[in-house]
Amino acid sequence: MQKIPTNSPGKTELPLDLAGPHITPGASSAHRLYQALCEMIVSGLVKPGEPLPPSRTLAKQTGFRRNAVVTAYERLIADGFAQATVGSGTYVAARIPTRATAPKKSKVIVETPRQGALALGCTHIDERAVQRFRAFVGRRMRAFGSEHLHYGDPRGSRELRVAIADHLLSARGLRCDPDQIMLTSGTLHTLRIVLGAILKTDDRVWCEDPGYPIARRTIAQCGYRTVPVPVDAQGLQVARGRTAAPSARAAYVTPSHQFPLGVQMTMPRRLELLDWARQAGAFVFEDDYDSEFRYDGAPLMSLAGIDRLQRVIYMGTFAKTLFPGLRIGYCALPERLIGDVTAARAALDRFPATLMEGAVGDMLNSGAFAANLKRVRRLYREARDALAGTLEAASDGALSVPVPSQGLHLVARFDPSVAPVAATEAKQAAGAEGWLLADTYARARPLPGFVLGFSGHAVPHIVVAAERLAREARTALRKVKPARRA
Repeated sequence: MQKIPTNSPGKTELPLDLAGPHITPGASSAHRLYQALCEMIVSGLVKPGEPLPPSRTLAKQTGFRRNAVVTAYERLIADGFAQATVGSGTYVAARIPTRATAPKKSKVIVETPRQGALALGCTHIDERAVQRFRAFVGRRMRAFGSEHLHYGDPRGSRELRVAIADHLLSARGLRCDPDQIMLTSGTLHTLRIVLGAILKTDDRVWCEDPGYPIARRTIAQCGYRTVPVPVDAQGLQVARGRTAAPSARAAYVTPSHQFPLGVQMTMPRRLELLDWARQAGAFVFEDDYDSEFRYDGAPLMSLAGIDRLQRVIYMGTFAKTLFPGLRIGYCALPERLIGDVTAARAALDRFPATLMEGAVGDMLNSGAFAANLKRVRRLYREARDALAGTLEAASDGALSVPVPSQGLHLVARFDPSVAPVAATEAKQAAGAEGWLLADTYARARPLPGFVLGFSGHAVPHIVVAAERLAREARTALRKVKPARRA
């Protein structure tokens, strides 16, 4: 270590801050002094080439022992902040590290999903199901096994995949081998994995218009070109898709309960869609997100069941049937895609989390899952009827409210001749949750109205919110219609 001169003719006093945030609490005197000297030099309180006071002078100023001052000076020299010459003194180095301007912190705005009455995506789980799930989780934790200590199958545990395969066969008429099932964290995760495995950048993907905007954004962010295809009372208009993009490589559809309009894709349209997929060598992503919540009649067989998993990728999730915090979804794959998709999953995030898989499998195998669905389905039917009835009665004809036979949301619409701004003004004035119907459109002329959730909300809260929205809808209609006539 270089010898420190003690006769430096430097300043008699230094503007040292020995208590600021740059000082490590509890550090030695030498270390705290070193930090204070560095802060002073870097912040420009002393200039390059200026002399520093002799060690005795600085010891007197700070009250530290002279040895602590000498040690601090030695560190300054070693780190390039100072230089010394015997007989001349200690000086601030001619070139010192400059302090970078602290970057401005950018404000990250995270939109927290709304939870108020009429918000979409809310769920309810029966207390008995919660108790069963807690018991299953506890049992699995007590029997903690080696499977959690190693990297697993990219598709997830076989135990849960077997349970899901049994469920799909009984509930959706879809026969598949457990090896064809892959666990994911949800529908959007499934889209990213499978699209990345089977498509190339800039490939085209049909998307329903109106449709689920979050899925549409996910597909676009993955680098694929979304092609809006209109929806009518029979579902996706396949002929329009053929005209717009006959060589598209995939289609994303919600055939059981179209989001947002709620229509069910008819059998002729389903067969037409499958014919196109076979002819074009394309794949169809079937988002069957709320097929379990059917209130009237028997559901149509899943698209994947009709296709026998040749060209259809079936996607499901436990977010609505149990609760979103599980972050467990799944897909059923055509056999020809298993290898490529499994490799893509392994490259993306290796394999799913394992702790909750066993408990979810226990829910399915024990009958607790089916019992919970049966109980919450009754609650959701009551909530649906309360929402639809209140909107119809309180809007005094301003809104049309078709009652859906399936799903967890409904659509309330103005007459198509009304400008969409009426819905915007009514929703804002009422402080209502839910979505504007216009926000689900990509290219087609949007219908004026609302997409409103009824699952997971107490009926009295739904009624109050619906009455307020209906009242504001009447007011908005009175303001908008005369303006349109003028």
